[in-house]
Amino acid sequence: MQSYKIDSIVIMKKQHPCGENLWQVTRVGADIKIKCQKCGRSIMLPRIDFNKKLKKVVTF
Repeated sequence: MQSYKIDSIVIMKKQHPCGENLWQVTRVGADIKIKCQKCGRSIMLPRIDFNKKLKKVVTF
C-alpha cells in the first residue's frame, strides 16, 4: 500500500476525460477526494476504490 496525505500529487491508472492523469488529494477519510490538476474537477472515491485505482504517488 502506498502512502498519501492531503496535498499529495498522485497518478491514477485511468486518466481524466480532459487528458490529465495528475490528481491532488484534497480530503482523506473513509472517502478520498481528488482534484484534477488540469481542469480543476473534483471527485470522491471510497478509500477501497481509490487504493485499487491508484498507480503512483508522485509527491508525498
